[in-house]
Amino acid sequence: MDTIDDFVRLVRDELGMPLEEYQVTSDLDQLPEWDSLYLLKLVTALEGATGRPLPVGRLLEARSLDEIYRLAAGT
Repeated sequence: MDTIDDFVRLVRDELGMPLEEYQVTSDLDQLPEWDSLYLLKLVTALEGATGRPLPVGRLLEARSLDEIYRLAAGT
């Protein structure tokens, strides 16, 4: 997962979520169908894609998928 496009593709593929690129910066509460189970699935998928454990506590505090992407990408 090198780019935000890769991240969006991962979200679509792993979660089955019809995510549009502009929604990446939206608050998680504004995303259709979003719930805490999506976050758990996403953390698992991201750890598999990055090959390393992620700071789950910080991911739980994230308010958008963009924040989650930045944490996973280490930026």
